[in-house]
Amino acid sequence: MLAVSVELKAVARKSKLPSERNKLSLRRLGIDTYRENVVYLHRECELYRAEGFQALSKVEICADHRRILAVLNVVDDERIVTPAEIGLSEEAFAKLGLDEGHKVSIEHAEPPVSMAAVRRKIAGERLNQDDFHAIIRDITDKRYSKTEISAFLVASGQTDMDRDEVFYLTRAMLESGERFDWNEPLVVDKHCIGGIPGNRTSMLVVPIVAAHGMLIPKTSSRAITSPAGTADTMEVLANVDLDIGRLHDIVRRHRACLAWGGTAQLSPADDIMIAVERPLGIDSLGQMVSSILSKKLAAGSTHLLIDIPVGPTAKVRHMRQAQRLRKLFEFVGDQLGIDLEVIITDGRQPIGCGIGPVLEARDVMQVLQNRPEAPNDLRQKALRLAGRVLEFDPDVRGGRGYSIARDILDSGRALTMMNTIIEAQGTQPEKYQAGQLVHDVLSPEDGVVINIDNLQMAHIARFAGAPMDKGAGVDLFKKLGDRVARGEPLYRIHAQFPADFSFARSLSESASGYRIGREEQIPQAYVEF
Repeated sequence: MLAVSVELKAVARKSKLPSERNKLSLRRLGIDTYRENVVYLHRECELYRAEGFQALSKVEICADHRRILAVLNVVDDERIVTPAEIGLSEEAFAKLGLDEGHKVSIEHAEPPVSMAAVRRKIAGERLNQDDFHAIIRDITDKRYSKTEISAFLVASGQTDMDRDEVFYLTRAMLESGERFDWNEPLVVDKHCIGGIPGNRTSMLVVPIVAAHGMLIPKTSSRAITSPAGTADTMEVLANVDLDIGRLHDIVRRHRACLAWGGTAQLSPADDIMIAVERPLGIDSLGQMVSSILSKKLAAGSTHLLIDIPVGPTAKVRHMRQAQRLRKLFEFVGDQLGIDLEVIITDGRQPIGCGIGPVLEARDVMQVLQNRPEAPNDLRQKALRLAGRVLEFDPDVRGGRGYSIARDILDSGRALTMMNTIIEAQGTQPEKYQAGQLVHDVLSPEDGVVINIDNLQMAHIARFAGAPMDKGAGVDLFKKLGDRVARGEPLYRIHAQFPADFSFARSLSESASGYRIGREEQIPQAYVEF
């Protein structure tokens, strides 16, 4: 009876709090929480104690008909926030869009109803379209914490979604954000599933195809598990954070862009999930298909070329796995009405010489400038991919695409188009350079390069600081089949900071990523060009 009486008195006190005392002053804390809304309350805050908030719980911040959902952190230091304030991370402050000092209210957020579906997926059950719509809607609305998103990603990855579930997830992600309609019958794109360091063919395919006159609005993700994504490398040359209006104007005027998809709100749930996948290293095939197709369809693509590299240390290691993935892409693409072609390419080794944003951007520009030192493997693969994309054009006869692409590149038209895209998006004001801390990894013996471990080279480049440090990475001097002498450099590590340099060097010493042997030991290539 006494406990009930105390509880009622607490409720009465709470209900009698004046309305202004139910509000807190907004404070911007300048903390980067990377795509997650986080708020901070002092432990002695009257509302924190009266409402029974707990650290890491979800709360709702409201003011002037604006609202955001956020994760609550509790602090004891008044230099961070006082008991009369609420602190917001950079992400949360930008999303709320109010000035410091503004009065806001805070209350418990309703738990996401769709977590019941996630728990069923954890138990191995098959989910339906409504389940995936509910999950993606709650993720987009920031109702999930990173822990809850991780649970969904691991559950759907480990239990291996069937092809209908991948279709349901893709459609839910597609419908979670903006979608371009270019009012043209032919809007093309090209995408590689990843796993091959240095594979920056998109930055060559886009200007070649656009110079031919085809519409190619290329939006890319940042790196998940690799040392650089297309957006990370393009950022060395130009601004890639384009809002949806500016992106639309650039593509309309110049027939192309090379931008990050995150700021354009194309399949926004995908960017939220990628932020969780990156530190966990999650990249399941079903989620990958949904991520790629939802972004391409949201960008308005009608025709898409998918590149699946296959090799001993690629993301896809066997032809049977590549064929299974091809069929999954084709099934989901057919259900969503996109004309899709999937090709299988050589994934035995990195493409080009550079691994890391600055070094990869250097390779791309050397190819565009037709420099003699340009990596020929990057040039040839880009030309073949561009040729296949050009053959989506009904006026280009089958088999003629490669020669048209080569003429566009050799004539300098592709370079002119790339410079036009860079200028339209905004030339990068910072002049990034390769990291000044360098270490050459030497061949332990005479022989032929018979294997280059894609994963190990990517790990070394990431340990060196890529992609966060644009100049960090690895510069390859030798490729498969090259003869080497004992003590000859195989590659060079670049880093900006001593700690990263030490980590990368130690990793290369434990396993260089190269194997030296006899020419007949080089593994077979799987290619469809």
